[in-house]
Amino acid sequence: MDVLSDVLSAMRTGQPYAGRTRSQAPWGVLFPAGDTACCHVVLRGGCWLLPRKGAPVALAVGDVLFSPHGGSHALADHPDSPLTDFHPERGDDAPIGEVLIPGTGPATELLCAAYSFDHARPHPLLGDLPEMIHLPARVGHHPSLRAAVDLLGTELREPRAGTEAILPALVDMLLLYVLRAWLDEQPAQATTGWARALTDPAISTALRRVHRHPERPWTVESLAAEAGLSRAAFAKRFTAVVGRPPLGYLSWWRMTTAARLLRDTDAPLRTVAERCGYGSEFAFAKAFKREYGLAPGRYRQTV
Repeated sequence: MDVLSDVLSAMRTGQPYAGRTRSQAPWGVLFPAGDTACCHVVLRGGCWLLPRKGAPVALAVGDVLFSPHGGSHALADHPDSPLTDFHPERGDDAPIGEVLIPGTGPATELLCAAYSFDHARPHPLLGDLPEMIHLPARVGHHPSLRAAVDLLGTELREPRAGTEAILPALVDMLLLYVLRAWLDEQPAQATTGWARALTDPAISTALRRVHRHPERPWTVESLAAEAGLSRAAFAKRFTAVVGRPPLGYLSWWRMTTAARLLRDTDAPLRTVAERCGYGSEFAFAKAFKREYGLAPGRYRQTV
């Protein structure tokens, strides 16, 4: 099991959205704080990022921005341009859109994608991300990310038969490549956090086992054996890197998996319980209610 893909599948809710904006100077768009993570890519021209805190940042063609926590920020042709609140009109939940801002000056084209994450129960990987990730365009860096941008940009610029089916996969691909690029740029000497967890051979092995088989009766000893470490060394290292003890993460992931199954499938409660490592519906329901404040059946009705 690919831990990064699994985490994103569990955390994302609803369908992603992508759109293209074409703005002519003077222009400025304020993205208010909310529950939606968003990604911007400069396709043509240039603009400025106006963060909630800090100095403006110049953006050029190929630059990628990712706001994982839905924080407020603005994009504009110039730091002094007036800002307009961004209120897109999606209409019948279409996964593709276009925004035009007329003007008399130079044009800027942006590719924009939006993702809805479960902020009520965020994975610690998302918690490790900064308020804004800026990946400048550099020749030879992150070629897979550039290829994803090109594919998505083409579909948005020239929609064809099948575009609406292709688009969600491309938007997911963009997000994965952005996160890969950010993880690759983290200091090699980092000793904690998910950038280290996904590259540490022992910890990543244990995480893959937990994600692949949450139903197994894992113990610290059995996970340590999978990781090739002693029990004490594994427990200490896992807790330091991941931020919680091995069995604490196992329990948290089981409940996260259960919520995803309840939300996205019609699997009977007994099946959900078994797939999450519980021998009875009663034990599962008790653990789930302790975690979410609702019985599993009630939770399924409300999401």
